[in-house]
Amino acid sequence: MENRYSRQELFAPIGQAGQELLIQKHVLIVGAGALGSANAEMLVRAGVGEITIIDRDYIEFSNLNRQQLYVEEDAYASIAKSAAATQRLRKINSKVKINGVVDQFDTENAEALVKRTDVVIDGTDNFSTRFLINDTAAKHKVPWIYGGCVKSHGVCLAIIPGQTPCLQCLMDVLPQGGETCDSVGIIGPAVQITASYQVTECLKILTDQSPSREMLYMDVWERQYSSIDVQGLRDPACSSCSSQASYPYLRKQKGLRTAILCGRDTIQIRPESRGRISLSVLAERLESVAEKVRENKELMICFIEGKRLVVFRDGRTLIHGVSDIKEAEKMYRRYIGA
Repeated sequence: MENRYSRQELFAPIGQAGQELLIQKHVLIVGAGALGSANAEMLVRAGVGEITIIDRDYIEFSNLNRQQLYVEEDAYASIAKSAAATQRLRKINSKVKINGVVDQFDTENAEALVKRTDVVIDGTDNFSTRFLINDTAAKHKVPWIYGGCVKSHGVCLAIIPGQTPCLQCLMDVLPQGGETCDSVGIIGPAVQITASYQVTECLKILTDQSPSREMLYMDVWERQYSSIDVQGLRDPACSSCSSQASYPYLRKQKGLRTAILCGRDTIQIRPESRGRISLSVLAERLESVAEKVRENKELMICFIEGKRLVVFRDGRTLIHGVSDIKEAEKMYRRYIGA
C-alpha cells in the first residue's frame, strides 16, 4: 500500500509534495455517466482524498459501451448511477472518501455541494446544468473543468473564477449544435480522451499549478486536434462572473420543476418540497393501474398507460415515452402525487 502512488510520485510535476496535496483535496463530480465515471475512476486511482459524485439517473444497458464503472448486473437491477459508482470506487481505493449522492444537481443543493470542494468536474450532458455549475462556481470562487463529448469528438476547458472567462462569457464560441449521445451516438475513446484532459487539468489545480488557458477540441476518429485561446473573451459585464454578477441560474423555481432529458423522449419532474417517500407503499397504491412494478433501494420502476415511470425516493420522477411537459405533469399528479 505504501508504494501505491510511487509511479505517480516519480512524475516530476507531481512528486511526493504533489501527492501529499492530492490526499488533502476534495473534488465534486456532477454527473456519473460517461465523463463522470471516467473522471471519478482516474481521480480515485490518483489518490485524491475525497470525491463527491452526484447523479440523477439510473443504469441502463445503453450506458455500458462507455460508462466504465458499471456492469451488466447494475443494468439488470436498474441501480442508481451514483450508488453503483460509490460501491465500485470504494473497491478501487479504500483510502479515498467517496460520497455518492442520488439526486439532481439543482438550485436546492448546488451551493452546499460546491462551496466545500476544491475543484468541480463537469460530467453532465446538458448546458442548463453546466450554467448552474458555472454560476455556483463563480459565486464561491471554485475552479471547474468543463467537458463535453459526442460522436468521436470532445472539448475541454479549465475555468478559474476571477482569472479566466466563465462559460457565460463564452456563449458565442461553445459548440451547442444540439447533438446528443442519444441522437447521434458516441464511442468510448471520445469519452476517455476528453476525461483524460479534464483530469489532467484537475490534477494541475489540485497540486497548485496553473492549468491550460485554452479550450481544447479533439476528434479521435479523424485524428484532429485544435485549441482556442479564449482569454480575451472575458466579459466585464457578465451576469455570472463580473463584479455586478446576478447569478441568474441560481434563482430558485416554485412549484413542480420539469426538465426534458436530452434526446431521450423523457421528462423529469421534481416536486417543490424535498422529502422521502415509501416506494413500497407507492407500489402498493399503484398496483391496480401499473404493470411490471419493481423496486430497489433507490427507485421504483413501473409501466402506466404505456409509459415507463421511474420514481426515486425523494419523489423525483422520470417519465419515459412522453415529450409534452403538460402531459407528463398530468401523469405525475394523477399517479405519484401533487
